[in-house]
Amino acid sequence: MASFDTLRRDQERGTSTGLRSMGRWLRRQLPTGLYARSLLIILIPIILLQTVIAFVFMERHWQMVTQRLSTAVTRDVAAIIDLIELHPQNQDVSDIIRIARERLNLTVSIEEGGQLPPPRPKPFFSILDEILSDEINKQIHLPYWIDTLGDSRLVEIRIQLDNKVLRVFARRSQTYASNTHIFLLWMVGASLVLIVISILFLRGQIRPILALAKAAESFGKGQKSPDFSPRGADEIRRAGLAFILMRERIERQIEQRTAMLTGVSHDLRTILTRFKLQLALAGDNPDLQGMGEDVEDMQTMLEGYMAFAKGETEETVGQLKLSALFDKLQVDAELHGKTMTYRIEGDDEVSVRPNAFTRLLTNLATNSRRYANTLDIEARHGVKWLTITFDDDGPGIPENARDDVFKPFFRLDEARNLDASGTGLGLAIARDIARSHGGNVTLGDSPKGGLRAVVRIPA
Repeated sequence: MASFDTLRRDQERGTSTGLRSMGRWLRRQLPTGLYARSLLIILIPIILLQTVIAFVFMERHWQMVTQRLSTAVTRDVAAIIDLIELHPQNQDVSDIIRIARERLNLTVSIEEGGQLPPPRPKPFFSILDEILSDEINKQIHLPYWIDTLGDSRLVEIRIQLDNKVLRVFARRSQTYASNTHIFLLWMVGASLVLIVISILFLRGQIRPILALAKAAESFGKGQKSPDFSPRGADEIRRAGLAFILMRERIERQIEQRTAMLTGVSHDLRTILTRFKLQLALAGDNPDLQGMGEDVEDMQTMLEGYMAFAKGETEETVGQLKLSALFDKLQVDAELHGKTMTYRIEGDDEVSVRPNAFTRLLTNLATNSRRYANTLDIEARHGVKWLTITFDDDGPGIPENARDDVFKPFFRLDEARNLDASGTGLGLAIARDIARSHGGNVTLGDSPKGGLRAVVRIPA
């Protein structure tokens, strides 16, 4: 009993695993866009409905009508055979032929001493051929030959009598429901019209969502999108309005922070200027040398903090040539006796805020130049992403401290720091600039034994 329960649980577990695998495969095959998924939501029910209707129509209506028409024609042919057999031999049957033509709408002829042609191969799919053959077998019980494909407007039936062959020509419409294509044409045509209307409607509904996504993406990169306005359905309008209000609140907060920091910077710089003036008036006093160095440190820390707080958000987006920037960094490394190489895959020009992005790459390159002897830079400009990798052979940063170094004012006692003054804002400023472009800066281990810094932003 226990083994049976175990086997059943294993089967259920295997079934559920198979269903999950099939579900994952199906999700990978389905489109990911909202527009394509919405079209599938409309198209799949229409296709299924048409398939069911067509199957029911073909199975019930079309086959039933063809069955009745073939039965009626076969009954008429059987009646003509009975009339011919009731007449004595060599008697004129012209009246029977005339009645068949005028009353039954059948063209009848008799071939004396004729024989049936050899059987023709049955068509792959012909409901008329199958039903008409069944009816002749049931009602007439004589050898026969039929041609349902020769003339598209007529159906030929040949019946072998005693010493002659009866040839009957009937219109296809008498034996077959030939207007089926009209129903299918109307059904498919109406569906196409509905699909076109649905596509036009969906495009009108999806366009505001795409505009909202584009505006949010541009705002995330620090770009302006003044032409955005909520459109579409009420829910989309509410989402667009909420985005505009959120953007305005963030912009007001940034403006207030910048204004406050500008005022603080002005006041502090005024005080520092007074300190410098008083120290200059005091002359070369060895006792005041430490105070002068503290004033310079305060000036540097203030400027670093201001740069971190502003984040270069006021700069507009422009074009930056990576090769020109890397050439400058390469010259700077050579002047300090260090080695730097770079390679670029893809387009050389990128759309960024030039000054801010230059500062980001310069800080990373200067940091490597300060603590390492060699630096390799690889830039890959793809369709969606720009990835720039810095690999050096320096001491690196411990793995447990790689998240903390991005915090403002965090300093490493033994390793490295981006700011020459040691304010602890270097990596924080670098990540802030990268995130203002919609990307990020991450740290890892370099194949050269030092630190790997990866800058990844949308292209």
